Amino acid sequence: MDRNPSPPSSEAEEEEGDAVGNTVYSKHWLFSILTRLIEVISPEKTEPTGSPERNQTELDEEMENDICKVWDMSMDEDVALFLQEFNAPDIFMGVFAKSKCPRLTEICVGILGNMACFQDICMSISKDENLGQVLLQRLCDSDPPTLLETSRLLLTCLSQPEVANVWVERIRENPSVYDCVCFIMSSSTNVELLVKVGEVVDKLFDLDEELMLNWIKNSRCRSVGPSVDDSPEELPDFKIVPCILEAAKQVRSDNPEGLDVYMHILQLLTTVDEGIQAIVQAPDGGKETWSLLYDLVCHELCQPDDPPIIVQEQKTLLASILSVLSAMFASQTEQEYTKMRKNMPLIGSLIRILQYMEGCGKRSVDNSKASEEEETGRADTNEEDFHLKILKDICCELLSNMLQELTKENTLEGLHQGHLNEQTCSCAFQNLLPLYFASVESFLEVLREADQTLADNLEKQFPSLKVHT
Repeated sequence: MDRNPSPPSSEAEEEEGDAVGNTVYSKHWLFSILTRLIEVISPEKTEPTGSPERNQTELDEEMENDICKVWDMSMDEDVALFLQEFNAPDIFMGVFAKSKCPRLTEICVGILGNMACFQDICMSISKDENLGQVLLQRLCDSDPPTLLETSRLLLTCLSQPEVANVWVERIRENPSVYDCVCFIMSSSTNVELLVKVGEVVDKLFDLDEELMLNWIKNSRCRSVGPSVDDSPEELPDFKIVPCILEAAKQVRSDNPEGLDVYMHILQLLTTVDEGIQAIVQAPDGGKETWSLLYDLVCHELCQPDDPPIIVQEQKTLLASILSVLSAMFASQTEQEYTKMRKNMPLIGSLIRILQYMEGCGKRSVDNSKASEEEETGRADTNEEDFHLKILKDICCELLSNMLQELTKENTLEGLHQGHLNEQTCSCAFQNLLPLYFASVESFLEVLREADQTLADNLEKQFPSLKVHT
């Protein structure tokens, strides 16, 4: 059976005035489903003989088919308003409290998620304190589909400015949300769920720095976790950074957008000192974070066999990753993993990104001249240029810091490996000057010891350097 069957044929045509709003759906049919839903969770529905446990945990095929039709129909605003009018959220609260059927819970949360897409209904759902608490408790569910729909619902509410602060405050006051989210990120292999939970965390951190700081500093005194019965189970003492890394590894190969989300979460952490410390003061001193990001930049993103335009597709992901690497490098220069003898490939990758950006820049200028009189698409072009500028700024900052740490031995190794040559050094100087003059000058002195001819050639290309040497 399909997950969400098509909505039923209209009965409204048979009974005048039975249509829901401007739809062809029947009020009577919808009301009958809500009534049956109440009956499903009523105590008297449990039969004295047979298999009551089966009745509790499984949904009969006809009921599942009908309630899935309601799920589909709830994407229509008129239907959503009808469900709201007939207190469907209260009925769903009864389902959450009494039903042992994961599929029924998933569908009811999914219907609420569709209803929350409409502003007035979202405000009503969000202001219901009891419903809000019950929905947050769904994050501790052991059923992945229910967790997915709960995350989708939360993201929908957090994305509406009128009610976002209500949910942020509610989540801040519920320590169990932190534990449940960390549990999902650290243990789930469901990529779709991990991406959606990541989007929730990303939105939360973006909306409220105080909540982010609380989660960074979190030291649990109690935990509530997924459980199949009424007694919560203890969870490990989660730390936010290892959980983010574990989720990023899971989504890495299957979902580039999901990887983008988790890298942006790490970037948000680096916007506060406590977040940087949480990354670099992990038990491994930040080595795992550095290794993952290093591997992404050097071996997966913006590779030599990629066309230069790839930097356009990967600009936000690269900006997040390089921002974290830059923060780590600046604060952990004494760590073994930041030593330059291990990081010449990273310098090569940074220069390649700048080279590709130069190619994109020339292409952008050509396109701009060709469409000078066309207004359509100009806003998108400006936004692309803005994101590329951010990427360039972050890339240049990290490159300048790394160049300052190079020794003669590192430079010789870079020349030998092909990461440094006249073309790459020229590109680096072109992008770093004049803002990072001191870094370029420092590197040139080291380069002169390693390859005098190359240093002389670069001085000829950039006369401003020769004046100061």
